[in-house]
Amino acid sequence: MNTFKYGKDILTSSLAVAIAANEIKGILTDATKQEINQSATYVQEIVDAGKVVYGINTGFGPLCTTLIDAHDTRKLQENILKSHAVGVGEPIDKELSKLMLILKVHALAKGFSGVQLSTVERVIWHIQQDVIPVVPKQGSVGASGDLAPLSHLFLPLIGLGKVFCGGEMIDSSSALASFGLQPVVLGAKEGLALINGTQFMTAHGVRAVVDMNRLMNNADLIATLMLEGLNGSIKPFYSELHQLRPYKGNKYVASTIYNLLSGSDILASHKNCTRVQDPYSLRCIPQVHGASRNAWLHFKEIIEIEINAVTDNPVVINSELTISGGNFHGQPIALPLDYATLAVSELGNVSDRRIYLSLEGQTNGVPRLLMKATGLNSGFMILQYTTAALASENKGLCFPASADSIPTSMGQEDHVSMGSISGRKLLQVIDNVEKILSIELLCAAQAKDYHYPLQSTPVIEAIHQYIRKHIPHMEEDQPMQELLDGALHMIKSGILIDIARETANSHNIDVFGDGVEYFEQF
Repeated sequence: MNTFKYGKDILTSSLAVAIAANEIKGILTDATKQEINQSATYVQEIVDAGKVVYGINTGFGPLCTTLIDAHDTRKLQENILKSHAVGVGEPIDKELSKLMLILKVHALAKGFSGVQLSTVERVIWHIQQDVIPVVPKQGSVGASGDLAPLSHLFLPLIGLGKVFCGGEMIDSSSALASFGLQPVVLGAKEGLALINGTQFMTAHGVRAVVDMNRLMNNADLIATLMLEGLNGSIKPFYSELHQLRPYKGNKYVASTIYNLLSGSDILASHKNCTRVQDPYSLRCIPQVHGASRNAWLHFKEIIEIEINAVTDNPVVINSELTISGGNFHGQPIALPLDYATLAVSELGNVSDRRIYLSLEGQTNGVPRLLMKATGLNSGFMILQYTTAALASENKGLCFPASADSIPTSMGQEDHVSMGSISGRKLLQVIDNVEKILSIELLCAAQAKDYHYPLQSTPVIEAIHQYIRKHIPHMEEDQPMQELLDGALHMIKSGILIDIARETANSHNIDVFGDGVEYFEQF
């Protein structure tokens, strides 16, 4: 198993997900352990010297002027976990909780948080043993980071809260006892270091970076299948056009689709047709899909800065210098999270338009409503109702959470980012667009069937054959729930992307387009 060195290596979204999946093991080097111990020593020196430092020997938030006796500094840190664990709602996915742990360990391992090595090692134990804290999804405003979610995340350190363990949700005290472990005794500043930070919203961002990349690749492949099914023109994908407006995402999408269709018999069959140009949902795929890819590039860059940053407060430079600042504020990632939500939603909007276009029939070589005997049969008509509902729901979710701010903490935290809400909405929109694309997949495969015996390219044929292996061509109405579930699995699993790559490699075809390096490494 490969290893990742917490606090030293550069963390990426895909690496974080791989650690969460136990494909890579996160470790602490001896040098990192020394730096963690040194930072804890600085905190103890501050306590011993009686210096007044926020969060070490003062209260929190509006209580920052309330001094705490030295013998109560440990109790102070335990109390902050108890008092701040006020999240509500259903738990977030276990994987998101595990990502939060991984991101927090990496931040603490930088050596500027003043925590004990034993505390960091206990968090790593939770990751490696897959004993994952239960974290409610609501309650963070993204101000002093994600206070409520992070408090729930670390309650198990002191034997409180609940964890996912062995496929069950159980009390953390029972889980610790089953492994023969005692709760951690927190030192000065440790509670504050654990719950200050952006790990809740950033975990959502990490998940979104990975999921959005898969979504964009699926969108390009399915749009190509639809373009073929509707006798779309290849000209809007010529490189000569996109060199004149050279956005990375646009160029990549255009060249990928051009390569995917190069040599298609279906494409050649309507080369001299009288249709001058296609509707925007076909003609402007590079511009619309490309814009979402351009947004993804910026989003990925921001998330990778954040997951390699120190975001608790105060930061401990040495025993003489602690800085109470605002690195925990979620604004730097709240805005990109909202931007990414809009970018994903647009992939669903344009997919819905292509679905609608496929139902019109006649002029593009396919029957109306994608069945020959309509009237008695409704065909694929009502599928577009579902995509319309999902696309409309996404439009409501696109209102930027970061545009709102509600003062908290008796005015001490008078501007908040709401980035946690941005992250939750982004994952919901991704889920909705996956469903829209799964319906476009059904419609595109059906449309392509009507061009038989003409063949497309090896990659498109391999994708179409896989779809047809699991989802039949339909000429009569039938219940579609199982077919929709099967199509959605293809989207979520990434199997179509794998088939495209494997087929391209086996035929020695350079399918993926100009600038592939920007979209493959994350």
